Amino acid sequence: MAASLVRFVRGGLGRSFNIGRSSCLLQQQQQHRRQSSTTETSPTVRAKDAVTHNQLAVFGEYVAEILPKYIQQVQVTCYNELEVMIHPDGVVPVLTFLRDHTNAQFTNMTDLTAVDIPTRQNRFEIVYNLLSLRYNSRIRVKTYTDELTPVDSAVPVHKVANWYEREVWDMYGVFFTGHPDLRRILTDYGFEGHPFRKDFPLSGYVEVRYDDEVKRVVAEPVELSQEFRKFDLNSPWEVFPAFREPKEAAPKLEAGDKAPEKK
Repeated sequence: MAASLVRFVRGGLGRSFNIGRSSCLLQQQQQHRRQSSTTETSPTVRAKDAVTHNQLAVFGEYVAEILPKYIQQVQVTCYNELEVMIHPDGVVPVLTFLRDHTNAQFTNMTDLTAVDIPTRQNRFEIVYNLLSLRYNSRIRVKTYTDELTPVDSAVPVHKVANWYEREVWDMYGVFFTGHPDLRRILTDYGFEGHPFRKDFPLSGYVEVRYDDEVKRVVAEPVELSQEFRKFDLNSPWEVFPAFREPKEAAPKLEAGDKAPEKK
């Protein structure tokens, strides 16, 4: 009898303890949901970190001292991003150093693109964005060229640069020496010009359409079916003044006459 009473008391205490524990967990979950549902007030812009800025500046100076032949300038942007400006002949040596050096290990090329600035003597700026998974750090390498001077291909260093360089060649017309397959990648076969150049017309040179007679898509010179309009700010629906209805001139009133009432 006593043993059964002890078991009954223990079972009741265990059940009450489990109920209390589950109620505490529910309260914590509800509180967490309320906190997560509130509006996030923290800023999304990366805060300025003086320590990170100094570390990047020191590393940039270190790289510039090791490769003074190719590196022309090193700077850290306001968002703690390291930029290295190099000579066009130093693409392969600099990228190889940043990939293989123990303190760098930038083994991942996240992007390769270009910028066209026609006012410069070397109008094209080639940009290499690299990522170091080992140190969770990014670096941006920049070089320059013009319409006729080729740039060394980065495919021997980073295989992913294959399609990136094809895109830059297609859009900007920058030629990469040593590329295994430098062909257009976005535009069609036989396309003339490079669309991302600032001097390329917005309407392009050719337009494509499907021809029912030949049963295929054909390319033809651009013909704008509608001319550019000259809108009047007062009435944009009345395009040309010659086609507007003439306004009736107001009658001249002599002394003592009353103006006609408006209907």
